[in-house]
Amino acid sequence: MLPPAPLHLLNLGWLRAARIEVAILRLDQIDPLISGNKWFKLKHHLTAARQAGAEGVISLGGAHSNHLHALAAAGKRFGFSTVGLVRGHPVQTPTVLDVQAFGMALHWLGYGGYRARHEPDFWAPWRERYPQLHPVPEGGGGLDGALGCAEIVSQARSQLGALGWEDYDGWWLACGTGTTLAGLVLAESDEHEVFGAMAVPEGHGVAQNIQAILGGSRGRRYELLDASRGGFAKVDPELMTFMAECEQQSGVPLEPLYTGKALLALRQAVDAGRFAPGARLIFVHTGGLQGKAALVAANGR
Repeated sequence: MLPPAPLHLLNLGWLRAARIEVAILRLDQIDPLISGNKWFKLKHHLTAARQAGAEGVISLGGAHSNHLHALAAAGKRFGFSTVGLVRGHPVQTPTVLDVQAFGMALHWLGYGGYRARHEPDFWAPWRERYPQLHPVPEGGGGLDGALGCAEIVSQARSQLGALGWEDYDGWWLACGTGTTLAGLVLAESDEHEVFGAMAVPEGHGVAQNIQAILGGSRGRRYELLDASRGGFAKVDPELMTFMAECEQQSGVPLEPLYTGKALLALRQAVDAGRFAPGARLIFVHTGGLQGKAALVAANGR
């Protein structure tokens, strides 16, 4: 049973001016540590690990990885071993300190070593070193991650009546690997369009990841937009100012890598007349707030 996420209307002046309603699904509120879309992405991976008789899991991520943070927290809470293969060279970030405190063992791969994660034989030495652990794809991706995220749709639909909505026109969310978007597309089966605001530039494999998950299945109504603002983890004054204004108006906390960029991309789409007055969208708050403090401090806010 996945924890429920509240759905409520997003109170922002630029949405009111355009006469567009946006309901925000607060995945950031489902758990203080295993937050955002991580519960959903990990559900089937952890079930597969248990069915395989594994003692724990091994996965990949960066020094600010929401995925590794949630995985390490889950391991501590539920009593299984966790190992993280980390991009780059040893550095102490709040995320790294947290995952180590949760008991996750870390191996730093450098940048070249991390880029090799898509090579066919990448996992071979790690399986040999940790035969008791079940490998989980980067970000909790793959079909198992997407199937867990498909349950996000039913959670939102169950709350439409409280908003006075009978239906909605589409979804809007940030994309890191595209796994959550793929899950929504699978669940929607062409009923509503899903818009993915990419937090990474084109060429980082998001489109390919989504296509690999969807395969020949029904469900093709989605669109990817570049919201990276020049690169992953690229933050600029316009984004930070926009986030501050939206947080003050709505009371909803945002972070600059995913939710902030996705909401700014939505503002730009609204300003461009992409949606007609009266449109109703569901914005997925995918969490990520655990990494916000270090990023905001580094960018002078």
